[in-house]
Amino acid sequence: MKSPFATRRKAGEALATKLAAYANRADVLVLGLPRGGVPVAYEVARALCAPLDIFLVRKLGVPGHEELAMGAIATGGVRVLNDETIALLHIPVSVIEAVAHREQQELERREQLYRGDQAKPDVQGRTVILVDDGLATGSTMRAAAIALRGMGPSRIVVAVPVGAQESCDEFCEEVDEVVCAVTPEPFRSVGASYVDFSQTSDEEVRRLLQKTVGDERRVFHLA
Repeated sequence: MKSPFATRRKAGEALATKLAAYANRADVLVLGLPRGGVPVAYEVARALCAPLDIFLVRKLGVPGHEELAMGAIATGGVRVLNDETIALLHIPVSVIEAVAHREQQELERREQLYRGDQAKPDVQGRTVILVDDGLATGSTMRAAAIALRGMGPSRIVVAVPVGAQESCDEFCEEVDEVVCAVTPEPFRSVGASYVDFSQTSDEEVRRLLQKTVGDERRVFHLA
């Protein structure tokens, strides 16, 4: 089966067409989940003429099978666990805590690297579009949505180029709107929907966050 997207940037362009109703609105803020979600979010923000920022989340991968999420942590001390996976694999609390501690350190490293001394975005009363490069189990995005909800936005929109239909459907009850551009059946993985799914570097995240966004040539220096 042919992959629908060549790159994350192309996926962002496709996703933006599904979000046209949010274009040129002063209340809209686009938040990309580093690292892979940022190239997608950049294209969405550019198409909508909206500001771009980041929202830091770290997946808690199962030791030895790190691509399999047993949960996630997000900015603000939020932790979301996948109880079904943990029970099925008999993962002890000590292992969960060790992984969470390691990922918390990485989250803090990225926060400093990408943002430096810049303040976090003010989401109070705004429409926030949370963007990632795909939605598999949903643990990472769920942690982001829970953390974001506590900051008082007026509306949360989860937007991804590709996702498992079940995961996209589940999010409909947790946020105000879910936009999944493509929901392949059967869903194999997020990476299977991209021709180039190479890892996004810290430098690319920094570069995209400092580029000009929107027709008004607004620049958002976040690192």
